[in-house]
Order: sequence, then structure tokens, then C-alpha cells
Amino acid sequence: MLLGKYIANQQYIDAMSNILYNRIAVLRAERNLSRQDLADALGINYQTIGFLERGDYNPSLTLALDLSAYFNLPIEAIFSRQPFQPLSQQVYSRWQLPALRTRQKLQQPATPRA
Repeated sequence: MLLGKYIANQQYIDAMSNILYNRIAVLRAERNLSRQDLADALGINYQTIGFLERGDYNPSLTLALDLSAYFNLPIEAIFSRQPFQPLSQQVYSRWQLPALRTRQKLQQPATPRA
């Protein structure tokens, strides 16, 4: 019970703080981009990319929109107020859910027809 209160309190603190989580490093890695490559494409200093990735700096609205356009993704796919779930976990959960539903249907006893 105490752990549940701690988690709920921590989520509230995170939501009220200025913490902004991002997937910039993952998106760069997927595209084989260095910080310098991304910074050059956006017309900013490469150190800014490092500050963003570490969460030391929150982007301006303009920079967030530029990143969204560059990666061709909605802003909420790049930035979030809550920690991102690992992509492998998201993909696996989507794959597993239909299989789980099928198993549950197979395990349910057949209802007699009247």
C-alpha cells in the first residue's frame, strides 16, 4: 500500500515538474545520425542536442516543431511528460494482446446452446 502511494505521488511530482522526456537519441540512432548531423539539419548547435537528450534543457516550441517535422512524427511521439515505455515493450504488448485474447477464448468453457 505504501509503495502505491509513493508511485502515485511520484507521478504527480513528475507531472507538476518541468521534466520533459524525449526519444531524440533513439530517433537519431534509428537514422544513424550524429548529434552534429541533426544539429546541422536544424540549424542549431550540436551541444543543444546533447542537452535535450539528457533532459538538461527543454526545447522551445519552435525547436519541438522543427524536430517533429524533421523526424516526420507528431510531437507526442518525441516528447512526453511521462517516461516513455521502451519501444520493444510497446511492440511486444501489441503483438501479445491478440494472442492473449485468443488463448482466453479457447480456455473459456463452452456455453450450452438452448
